[in-house]
Amino acid sequence: MTSGSIPFAFKLSVAANHFPTRRAPLHSLKFQCLPKSSPSRSLFTTRASFSSSSAPAMVKAIRVHGIGGPEVLKWEEVEVGEPKEGEIRVKNKAIGVNFIDVYFRKGVYKAAALPFTPGMEAVGVVTAVGPGLTGRQVGDVVGYAGMPMGSYSQEQILPASAAVPVPPSIDYSVAASVLLKGMTAHMLLRRVFKVEAGHTILVHAAAGGVGSLLCQWGKALGATVIGTVSTEQKAAQAIEDGCDHVIISTKEDFAAKVNKITEGKGVDVVYDSIGKDTFKGSLSTLKSRGYMVSFGQSSGVPDPLPVSELASKSLFLTRPSLMAYTATRDELLQAAGELFTNIASGILRVRVNHTYPLSEAARAHADLEARKTSGSIVLIPDN
Repeated sequence: MTSGSIPFAFKLSVAANHFPTRRAPLHSLKFQCLPKSSPSRSLFTTRASFSSSSAPAMVKAIRVHGIGGPEVLKWEEVEVGEPKEGEIRVKNKAIGVNFIDVYFRKGVYKAAALPFTPGMEAVGVVTAVGPGLTGRQVGDVVGYAGMPMGSYSQEQILPASAAVPVPPSIDYSVAASVLLKGMTAHMLLRRVFKVEAGHTILVHAAAGGVGSLLCQWGKALGATVIGTVSTEQKAAQAIEDGCDHVIISTKEDFAAKVNKITEGKGVDVVYDSIGKDTFKGSLSTLKSRGYMVSFGQSSGVPDPLPVSELASKSLFLTRPSLMAYTATRDELLQAAGELFTNIASGILRVRVNHTYPLSEAARAHADLEARKTSGSIVLIPDN
Protein backbone atom coordinates (compact mmCIF):
# COMPACT_ATOMS: atom_id res chain seq x y z
CA MET A 1 0.00 0.00 0.00
CA THR A 2 1.36 3.41 -0.91
CA SER A 3 1.42 6.42 1.34
CA GLY A 4 -1.56 8.00 -0.37
CA SER A 5 -3.81 4.99 -0.31
CA ILE A 6 -4.67 4.71 3.38
CA PRO A 7 -8.28 5.98 3.56
CA PHE A 8 -10.15 7.46 6.48
CA ALA A 9 -12.82 4.91 7.39
CA PHE A 10 -14.68 7.46 9.45
CA LYS A 11 -14.55 11.11 10.37
CA LEU A 12 -14.27 12.61 13.84
CA SER A 13 -15.84 15.95 14.67
CA VAL A 14 -13.28 18.71 14.95
CA ALA A 15 -15.29 21.27 16.85
CA ALA A 16 -13.71 21.96 20.22
CA ASN A 17 -17.01 21.88 22.08
CA HIS A 18 -18.64 19.06 20.15
CA PHE A 19 -17.91 15.54 21.30
CA PRO A 20 -19.80 12.92 19.26
CA THR A 21 -21.54 10.14 21.08
CA ARG A 22 -21.47 6.54 19.90
CA ARG A 23 -22.89 6.85 16.40
CA ALA A 24 -24.00 4.18 13.99
CA PRO A 25 -21.09 4.55 11.52
CA LEU A 26 -18.64 3.70 14.28
CA HIS A 27 -20.51 0.45 14.93
CA SER A 28 -19.76 -0.62 11.37
CA LEU A 29 -16.03 -0.67 12.00
CA LYS A 30 -14.42 -4.07 12.49
CA PHE A 31 -11.28 -3.87 14.54
CA GLN A 32 -8.60 -6.54 14.29
CA CYS A 33 -6.82 -6.25 17.61
CA LEU A 34 -4.75 -8.78 19.56
CA PRO A 35 -5.63 -9.81 22.23
CA LYS A 36 -9.04 -8.83 23.56
CA SER A 37 -8.30 -9.12 27.23
CA SER A 38 -9.97 -6.33 29.15
CA PRO A 39 -13.33 -6.42 30.90
CA SER A 40 -16.42 -6.29 28.73
CA ARG A 41 -17.96 -2.88 28.29
CA SER A 42 -21.30 -4.35 29.31
CA LEU A 43 -19.98 -4.69 32.86
CA PHE A 44 -19.65 -1.00 33.67
CA THR A 45 -22.30 1.09 35.33
CA THR A 46 -22.61 4.85 35.27
CA ARG A 47 -23.99 7.37 37.68
CA ALA A 48 -26.66 9.62 36.22
CA SER A 49 -25.54 12.85 37.83
CA PHE A 50 -23.42 14.42 40.51
CA SER A 51 -24.24 17.27 42.82
CA SER A 52 -21.68 19.98 43.40
CA SER A 53 -22.53 19.75 47.10
CA SER A 54 -21.81 16.01 47.40
CA ALA A 55 -18.91 14.85 49.56
CA PRO A 56 -15.52 14.64 47.83
CA ALA A 57 -14.95 11.28 46.17
CA MET A 58 -11.94 9.28 47.34
CA VAL A 59 -10.24 6.90 44.93
CA LYS A 60 -6.97 4.98 44.78
CA ALA A 61 -4.07 6.17 42.65
CA ILE A 62 -0.33 5.78 42.20
CA ARG A 63 1.57 8.69 43.74
CA VAL A 64 5.21 9.76 43.45
CA HIS A 65 6.60 11.72 46.41
CA GLY A 66 10.23 11.67 45.29
CA ILE A 67 12.02 10.73 42.08
CA GLY A 68 13.74 7.37 41.86
CA GLY A 69 13.28 3.74 40.91
CA PRO A 70 10.03 1.78 40.59
CA GLU A 71 9.80 1.61 44.39
CA VAL A 72 8.75 5.30 44.55
CA LEU A 73 5.40 4.41 42.95
CA LYS A 74 3.04 4.33 45.95
CA TRP A 75 -0.59 3.09 46.05
CA GLU A 76 -2.55 5.74 47.94
CA GLU A 77 -5.98 7.23 48.44
CA VAL A 78 -6.60 10.59 46.77
CA GLU A 79 -9.50 12.97 46.38
CA VAL A 80 -11.17 13.53 43.02
CA GLY A 81 -13.27 16.67 42.79
CA GLU A 82 -16.14 17.62 40.53
CA PRO A 83 -15.47 18.67 36.93
CA LYS A 84 -15.44 22.40 36.30
CA GLU A 85 -16.40 24.25 33.17
CA GLY A 86 -14.87 22.53 30.13
CA GLU A 87 -13.98 19.40 32.11
CA ILE A 88 -15.18 15.82 32.42
CA ARG A 89 -14.72 13.20 35.10
CA VAL A 90 -13.68 9.77 33.87
CA LYS A 91 -13.63 6.38 35.57
CA ASN A 92 -10.63 4.67 34.03
CA LYS A 93 -11.05 1.15 32.70
CA ALA A 94 -7.56 0.61 31.29
CA ILE A 95 -4.35 2.65 31.52
CA GLY A 96 -1.44 2.60 29.10
CA VAL A 97 2.15 2.36 30.36
CA ASN A 98 4.78 4.27 28.38
CA PHE A 99 8.46 5.07 28.75
CA ILE A 100 7.61 8.72 29.28
CA ASP A 101 6.09 7.62 32.62
CA VAL A 102 9.51 6.24 33.56
CA TYR A 103 11.20 9.49 32.53
CA PHE A 104 8.95 11.51 34.84
CA ARG A 105 9.38 9.03 37.69
CA LYS A 106 13.17 9.20 37.39
CA GLY A 107 13.29 12.96 36.98
CA VAL A 108 14.56 12.96 33.39
CA TYR A 109 11.47 15.05 32.70
CA LYS A 110 10.39 17.32 35.54
CA ALA A 111 6.88 17.08 36.95
CA ALA A 112 5.27 20.41 37.87
CA ALA A 113 5.28 19.50 41.57
CA LEU A 114 5.66 16.69 44.08
CA PRO A 115 3.80 14.54 44.83
CA PHE A 116 2.28 13.73 41.45
CA THR A 117 0.26 10.98 39.79
CA PRO A 118 2.06 9.64 36.69
CA GLY A 119 0.50 8.36 33.49
CA MET A 120 -0.40 9.95 30.18
CA GLU A 121 -2.82 7.51 28.54
CA ALA A 122 -6.12 5.92 29.53
CA VAL A 123 -9.57 4.86 28.38
CA GLY A 124 -12.62 5.14 30.58
CA VAL A 125 -16.26 6.05 31.00
CA VAL A 126 -17.48 9.60 31.57
CA THR A 127 -19.15 9.78 35.01
CA ALA A 128 -19.78 13.53 35.20
CA VAL A 129 -19.55 16.61 32.99
CA GLY A 130 -18.79 20.18 33.95
CA PRO A 131 -21.41 22.93 33.97
CA GLY A 132 -22.50 24.21 30.57
CA LEU A 133 -20.65 21.51 28.64
CA THR A 134 -22.57 20.21 25.61
CA GLY A 135 -21.92 17.34 23.24
CA ARG A 136 -20.66 15.07 26.00
CA GLN A 137 -22.65 12.95 28.39
CA VAL A 138 -22.35 10.46 31.20
CA GLY A 139 -21.65 7.01 29.77
CA ASP A 140 -19.50 8.13 26.82
CA VAL A 141 -16.38 6.01 26.32
CA VAL A 142 -13.37 8.25 25.81
CA GLY A 143 -9.62 8.02 25.62
CA TYR A 144 -6.78 10.46 25.95
CA ALA A 145 -3.02 10.51 25.44
CA GLY A 146 -0.62 13.21 26.50
CA MET A 147 -1.27 15.99 28.95
CA PRO A 148 -2.54 16.34 31.59
CA MET A 149 -0.49 13.76 33.44
CA GLY A 150 -2.35 11.66 35.99
CA SER A 151 -3.85 8.55 34.38
CA TYR A 152 -2.52 6.13 37.03
CA SER A 153 -5.73 6.59 38.98
CA GLN A 154 -9.11 4.91 39.32
CA GLU A 155 -10.77 8.19 38.33
CA GLN A 156 -9.52 11.54 37.04
CA ILE A 157 -10.61 14.96 35.84
CA LEU A 158 -9.80 15.78 32.21
CA PRO A 159 -10.24 18.77 29.91
CA ALA A 160 -13.01 17.70 27.54
CA SER A 161 -10.91 18.99 24.64
CA ALA A 162 -8.16 16.45 25.43
CA ALA A 163 -10.43 13.40 25.12
CA VAL A 164 -11.32 11.58 21.91
CA PRO A 165 -14.29 9.25 21.35
CA VAL A 166 -13.33 5.57 21.31
CA PRO A 167 -15.20 3.46 18.74
CA PRO A 168 -17.52 1.00 20.51
CA SER A 169 -16.00 -2.00 18.73
CA ILE A 170 -12.58 -1.55 20.28
CA ASP A 171 -11.58 -3.18 23.54
CA TYR A 172 -10.69 -1.01 26.53
CA SER A 173 -7.18 -2.45 26.88
CA VAL A 174 -6.43 -2.19 23.18
CA ALA A 175 -7.53 1.43 23.03
CA ALA A 176 -5.60 2.36 26.17
CA SER A 177 -2.48 0.64 24.91
CA VAL A 178 -2.44 2.22 21.46
CA LEU A 179 -3.50 5.87 21.69
CA LEU A 180 -0.22 7.42 22.82
CA LYS A 181 1.98 4.96 20.96
CA GLY A 182 -0.19 5.00 17.84
CA MET A 183 -0.41 8.77 17.62
CA THR A 184 3.35 8.89 18.21
CA ALA A 185 3.83 6.51 15.27
CA HIS A 186 1.51 8.71 13.18
CA MET A 187 3.58 11.78 14.10
CA LEU A 188 6.87 10.06 13.25
CA LEU A 189 5.82 8.48 9.95
CA ARG A 190 3.39 11.06 8.58
CA ARG A 191 4.45 14.40 10.05
CA VAL A 192 8.11 14.50 11.19
CA PHE A 193 9.40 12.57 8.17
CA LYS A 194 6.78 11.52 5.64
CA VAL A 195 7.64 7.94 4.77
CA GLU A 196 6.80 6.87 1.25
CA ALA A 197 7.35 3.90 -1.05
CA GLY A 198 11.03 3.46 -1.83
CA HIS A 199 12.34 4.82 1.48
CA THR A 200 14.51 2.71 3.76
CA ILE A 201 13.91 3.24 7.46
CA LEU A 202 15.70 2.04 10.59
CA VAL A 203 13.55 1.37 13.65
CA HIS A 204 15.24 0.75 16.99
CA ALA A 205 13.40 -1.35 19.62
CA ALA A 206 11.34 -2.77 16.78
CA ALA A 207 9.40 -5.14 19.06
CA GLY A 208 8.44 -2.42 21.53
CA GLY A 209 5.09 -0.67 21.74
CA VAL A 210 5.91 2.17 19.34
CA GLY A 211 8.46 0.15 17.38
CA SER A 212 5.96 -2.56 16.50
CA LEU A 213 3.54 0.03 15.12
CA LEU A 214 6.29 1.82 13.19
CA CYS A 215 7.30 -1.43 11.49
CA GLN A 216 3.75 -2.38 10.52
CA TRP A 217 2.78 1.10 9.35
CA GLY A 218 6.08 1.76 7.58
CA LYS A 219 5.79 -1.51 5.65
CA ALA A 220 2.22 -0.63 4.62
CA LEU A 221 3.52 2.68 3.29
CA GLY A 222 5.92 0.81 0.99
CA ALA A 223 9.18 1.35 2.86
CA THR A 224 11.98 -1.13 3.36
CA VAL A 225 12.06 -1.63 7.13
CA ILE A 226 15.18 -2.49 9.12
CA GLY A 227 14.58 -3.18 12.81
CA THR A 228 16.83 -3.72 15.80
CA VAL A 229 15.84 -5.93 18.74
CA SER A 230 17.59 -7.51 21.74
CA THR A 231 16.50 -11.18 21.55
CA GLU A 232 15.62 -13.95 19.10
CA GLN A 233 12.03 -13.95 20.37
CA LYS A 234 11.67 -10.24 19.65
CA ALA A 235 13.27 -10.77 16.23
CA ALA A 236 10.48 -13.20 15.34
CA GLN A 237 7.86 -10.61 16.29
CA ALA A 238 9.61 -7.90 14.28
CA ILE A 239 9.56 -10.10 11.19
CA GLU A 240 5.87 -10.76 11.75
CA ASP A 241 5.36 -6.99 11.96
CA GLY A 242 6.86 -6.42 8.53
CA CYS A 243 10.58 -5.92 9.08
CA ASP A 244 12.50 -6.81 5.94
CA HIS A 245 15.72 -7.09 7.94
CA VAL A 246 16.12 -7.68 11.68
CA ILE A 247 19.32 -7.02 13.60
CA ILE A 248 19.85 -8.50 17.08
CA SER A 249 21.86 -5.62 18.48
CA THR A 250 23.11 -7.61 21.47
CA LYS A 251 24.93 -9.95 19.09
CA GLU A 252 26.18 -7.72 16.28
CA ASP A 253 27.10 -4.13 15.44
CA PHE A 254 23.87 -2.68 14.11
CA ALA A 255 25.58 0.19 12.26
CA ALA A 256 27.90 -2.18 10.38
CA LYS A 257 24.97 -4.46 9.56
CA VAL A 258 22.86 -1.57 8.24
CA ASN A 259 25.77 -0.50 6.06
CA LYS A 260 25.94 -4.03 4.65
CA ILE A 261 22.17 -4.30 4.10
CA THR A 262 22.03 -0.97 2.27
CA GLU A 263 25.26 -1.65 0.34
CA GLY A 264 26.79 1.45 1.84
CA LYS A 265 23.95 3.76 0.78
CA GLY A 266 22.50 4.27 4.26
CA VAL A 267 18.90 4.82 5.34
CA ASP A 268 16.57 7.76 4.78
CA VAL A 269 15.48 8.05 8.40
CA VAL A 270 16.31 6.55 11.79
CA TYR A 271 13.64 6.33 14.50
CA ASP A 272 15.65 6.08 17.72
CA SER A 273 13.94 5.65 21.09
CA ILE A 274 16.99 4.18 22.84
CA GLY A 275 19.22 7.24 23.06
CA LYS A 276 22.71 7.09 24.53
CA ASP A 277 23.63 3.55 23.41
CA THR A 278 22.51 3.97 19.80
CA PHE A 279 22.68 7.70 19.02
CA LYS A 280 26.09 7.95 17.34
CA GLY A 281 25.70 4.65 15.56
CA SER A 282 22.32 5.79 14.26
CA LEU A 283 23.84 8.96 12.79
CA SER A 284 26.43 6.88 10.96
CA THR A 285 23.75 4.82 9.21
CA LEU A 286 22.09 7.81 7.53
CA LYS A 287 22.47 8.65 3.87
CA SER A 288 23.14 12.19 2.71
CA ARG A 289 20.36 14.55 3.87
CA GLY A 290 18.95 11.79 6.07
CA TYR A 291 16.78 12.40 9.13
CA MET A 292 17.83 11.44 12.64
CA VAL A 293 14.63 11.32 14.69
CA SER A 294 15.37 10.91 18.39
CA PHE A 295 12.13 10.34 20.29
CA GLY A 296 13.26 8.54 23.43
CA GLN A 297 16.23 7.72 25.64
CA SER A 298 15.62 4.41 27.37
CA SER A 299 19.39 3.86 27.73
CA GLY A 300 20.08 7.40 28.90
CA VAL A 301 20.52 10.90 27.48
CA PRO A 302 22.75 10.94 24.35
CA ASP A 303 26.16 12.56 24.69
CA PRO A 304 26.40 16.16 23.48
CA LEU A 305 26.83 16.50 19.72
CA PRO A 306 28.62 19.41 18.01
CA VAL A 307 26.32 20.72 15.29
CA SER A 308 29.28 20.66 12.90
CA GLU A 309 29.16 16.84 12.91
CA LEU A 310 25.95 17.01 10.88
CA ALA A 311 27.62 18.94 8.09
CA SER A 312 29.47 16.21 6.20
CA LYS A 313 26.22 14.60 5.06
CA SER A 314 23.91 17.61 5.61
CA LEU A 315 21.90 15.63 8.16
CA PHE A 316 18.70 16.69 9.87
CA LEU A 317 18.34 16.10 13.63
CA THR A 318 15.04 16.46 15.46
CA ARG A 319 13.61 15.63 18.89
CA PRO A 320 9.82 15.72 18.36
CA SER A 321 7.13 15.76 21.02
CA LEU A 322 3.63 14.41 20.41
CA MET A 323 2.13 17.32 22.33
CA ALA A 324 3.57 19.76 19.77
CA TYR A 325 2.01 17.77 16.92
CA THR A 326 -1.44 17.47 18.55
CA ALA A 327 -1.55 21.01 19.89
CA THR A 328 -4.88 21.80 18.21
CA ARG A 329 -8.14 19.89 18.42
CA ASP A 330 -8.04 19.35 14.65
CA GLU A 331 -4.56 17.79 14.84
CA LEU A 332 -5.57 15.56 17.75
CA LEU A 333 -8.67 14.22 16.03
CA GLN A 334 -6.85 13.73 12.74
CA ALA A 335 -4.14 11.66 14.43
CA ALA A 336 -6.64 9.55 16.40
CA GLY A 337 -8.86 9.12 13.35
CA GLU A 338 -6.07 7.89 11.11
CA LEU A 339 -4.87 5.55 13.85
CA PHE A 340 -8.29 3.99 14.38
CA THR A 341 -8.73 3.69 10.61
CA ASN A 342 -5.53 1.72 10.26
CA ILE A 343 -6.56 -0.61 13.07
CA ALA A 344 -9.97 -1.09 11.46
CA SER A 345 -8.43 -1.94 8.09
CA GLY A 346 -6.03 -4.47 9.59
CA ILE A 347 -2.89 -2.45 8.75
CA LEU A 348 -2.07 -2.26 12.45
CA ARG A 349 -2.28 -5.14 14.90
CA VAL A 350 -2.17 -4.18 18.55
CA ARG A 351 -0.55 -6.60 20.98
CA VAL A 352 -1.41 -6.17 24.63
CA ASN A 353 1.14 -8.67 25.84
CA HIS A 354 1.26 -7.63 29.49
CA THR A 355 -1.41 -6.53 31.96
CA TYR A 356 -0.92 -5.63 35.62
CA PRO A 357 -3.23 -4.39 38.37
CA LEU A 358 -2.88 -0.62 38.75
CA SER A 359 -1.68 -1.17 42.33
CA GLU A 360 1.31 -3.09 40.88
CA ALA A 361 2.51 -0.30 38.62
CA ALA A 362 5.97 -0.56 40.21
CA ARG A 363 6.33 -4.12 38.92
CA ALA A 364 5.25 -3.03 35.45
CA HIS A 365 7.88 -0.27 35.43
CA ALA A 366 10.59 -2.66 36.62
CA ASP A 367 9.77 -5.16 33.85
CA LEU A 368 9.66 -2.41 31.22
CA GLU A 369 13.06 -1.02 32.18
CA ALA A 370 14.58 -4.50 32.32
CA ARG A 371 13.39 -5.07 28.72
CA LYS A 372 11.34 -8.06 29.86
CA THR A 373 8.33 -6.88 27.89
CA SER A 374 7.32 -6.67 24.24
CA GLY A 375 4.34 -4.98 22.67
CA SER A 376 2.13 -2.93 24.98
CA ILE A 377 1.65 -2.85 28.76
CA VAL A 378 -1.70 -2.00 30.34
CA LEU A 379 -2.68 -1.34 33.94
CA ILE A 380 -6.19 -2.40 35.01
CA PRO A 381 -7.64 -0.37 37.92
CA ASP A 382 -8.22 -2.48 41.03
CA ASN A 383 -11.83 -2.85 42.11
